[in-house]
Amino acid sequence: MLDVLRRIIQEVNGARSLEAALATMVRRIRKAMRTDVCSIYLFDAERERLVLMDTLGLHSEAVGQVSMGLGEGLVGLVGQREEPLNLEDAPSHPYFRYFAETGEERFSSFLGVPIIHQRRMLGVLVVQQQAMRRFDEGDEAFLITMAAQLAGVLAHAMATGTLTRPAQADGQAMFSGVAASPGMASGELVVLMPPADLNSVPDLIPTDIEAEITRLNEAIANVRKEIGVAAARLVKRISAQEVALFDAYQQMLGDAALGQEVEKRIREGQWAPGALADVVKRHVQYLERVDDNYLRERAADIRDLGRRVLAHLQEDSPRTPDTFPEKTILIGDELSAASLGEVPRDKLVGLVSIRGSSTSHVAILARAMGIPTVLGMVDLPLPRLNGARAILDGHRGRLFVRPDAEREHHYETLIAEEKALSEVLEHEQDRPSETSDGYYMPLMVNTGLAVEAVASLKSRVGGVGLYRTEVPFMMNERFPSEQEQTRLYHEQLESFAPLPVVMRTLDIGGDKDLPYFPIDEANPFLGWRGIRVTLDHPEVLMVQLRAMLRASVGLDNLCILLPMISSIEEVDTALKLIDRAQRELAEEGVKLARPQVGVMIEVPGTLYQLDALAARVDFFSVGSNDLTQYLLAVDRNNPRVASLYDACHPAVLGALSHLAIESRRLQVPASVCGELAGDPAGALLLMGMGFEALSMNAPSLSRVRAAIRRVSLADARTLLDETLALPTTAAVRAHLRQRMGEWKLAHLLPPDD
Repeated sequence: MLDVLRRIIQEVNGARSLEAALATMVRRIRKAMRTDVCSIYLFDAERERLVLMDTLGLHSEAVGQVSMGLGEGLVGLVGQREEPLNLEDAPSHPYFRYFAETGEERFSSFLGVPIIHQRRMLGVLVVQQQAMRRFDEGDEAFLITMAAQLAGVLAHAMATGTLTRPAQADGQAMFSGVAASPGMASGELVVLMPPADLNSVPDLIPTDIEAEITRLNEAIANVRKEIGVAAARLVKRISAQEVALFDAYQQMLGDAALGQEVEKRIREGQWAPGALADVVKRHVQYLERVDDNYLRERAADIRDLGRRVLAHLQEDSPRTPDTFPEKTILIGDELSAASLGEVPRDKLVGLVSIRGSSTSHVAILARAMGIPTVLGMVDLPLPRLNGARAILDGHRGRLFVRPDAEREHHYETLIAEEKALSEVLEHEQDRPSETSDGYYMPLMVNTGLAVEAVASLKSRVGGVGLYRTEVPFMMNERFPSEQEQTRLYHEQLESFAPLPVVMRTLDIGGDKDLPYFPIDEANPFLGWRGIRVTLDHPEVLMVQLRAMLRASVGLDNLCILLPMISSIEEVDTALKLIDRAQRELAEEGVKLARPQVGVMIEVPGTLYQLDALAARVDFFSVGSNDLTQYLLAVDRNNPRVASLYDACHPAVLGALSHLAIESRRLQVPASVCGELAGDPAGALLLMGMGFEALSMNAPSLSRVRAAIRRVSLADARTLLDETLALPTTAAVRAHLRQRMGEWKLAHLLPPDD
């Protein structure tokens, strides 16, 4: 049954239209389960009715005509309860209702399961049998799996506009992901398609074999032409040996080689892209195993040719345009920092990615640039979205595709209000972040980009609370040398001198890989990351420490921060390496005082080691993002559970309050550099707890400063006491919004849902 399920899923995912997907589903399910009927009902939320959209076994004229409300009939009961219904004698059930148009009075057995996507009921999938039959557990599990698969297909159809009714309640497709950078934007979607991927081609049965062969031959001809043009352009600039490689490419594409073998697979029942992928992968696997260096190198050539041909077979997919709309929302499978550079900055208003995380390089850049960004949108059908109107909500991690007029007007109003607020707040950005009762709350900035992008902030902040040294590493093709790092760090330290600059040692792993140092783990957030990586590679850490110390000569504003600390032994080892780096530089004639050293409090275990840590380091810096996900056991980059991640969870706030109290007892300065610090209401809570500094991304500074300047420290402490007494995250969020409203500061928060 598992093989049958896989084949159905592949065929449904490869369907060219929603209608084809539904038809495939009812046909394949009826055959696999050996039933008399398979039907699909979709929920029309506007009419609040389930509509028969496809069937095999009922009267075909009933499609589109038969509908029922929630709780009406057996199908309506499944939709209302959102749970399976398995009946051996359906007509005897009190909810059974006869629809003459369907002819279903002949069928006794009934099994219906809801089609649910992201907690929304989209329809009902039903099988029926004329004879009395109790569908077993395996049948029920199979149909539930099919319904889950169909839910994704329907979500795709809603996004592409191929499914207009039945539709979701708000009249347009809405997709959720991980909110990576706050803000809102409306504009036109521009799709960046990934390179052709031979490993992600589904198996499909061709409906027209000759047409598939024609497609293949045209694709091969186009690649041969491209290679010929490239060879002619380079012939005078490369060696004869390199020119011969182009001839080898042409031979591989000849009728007697690659093309002929692929054609044979098509005639055996595989569509052109699948046949090509099969043949290329088989050749590559063979060549990679042979004991001959020359032939092993040819495996890469075969793979490259296969990708080129596949790209032409997928030529209906959009490519990166030469020009961009005035309001471009860039969307792709996995956006990179380079992707941002392809769009003029004045036209780029938003970013959406199927993959990626809130701590990826592109997310860090987006937050620093103030570009609304949502990542982890796993249900987007990229090839069909190009040019669609869309609204991006970076506060809540939502994308509305082809929004209706009411939704568009609502968001245009919110976007205009955000812009006006930013302009108003800009006028007080050089004023101190001081409360109405005279308490000064230092605000610092998180950096990691080029100095020019943040140096203008010097008069507005108390320093750099977090310099992410991994960002320059991410933008390189190798580990940067000590000289290169020294130059980068010196620029950062000099630009903010005499203000302190907290430089975090290389923090990779988790979801932050270097292209030249990949880390592949089943559980990356609980694995090899942060200080664990650099202590295992002291040669990398020593170069970085030497560069930091050398860069600070004559400036004396360096603070070193150790990430992902989970044990005292890690701190002791790191401190020994810092001392060693200082001694080595002294031997080279570079003498300087040891900088302050701190640890990041992000692993919950460190909350119970504060006394030992305080005896060894000069300050604590709370990474509230990681502390939250570790305390709540929630991967904040997983869109399925991202809604459970919230730094305002009572357990997180309790842990932070405990840490602030302990830090004061131990007389160790403590700051917060996570996203909670950049939330105006969250910043007031942290100030009430007694943290000595808050560090955030530059775009968050204005709202946090405005909140602090308008609330007294006494009121912030009262707010904290009230909040810590609340039992749920929802209650905390509601209370914060209520109090911010009472203080006339609700406009500083993201718009209410």
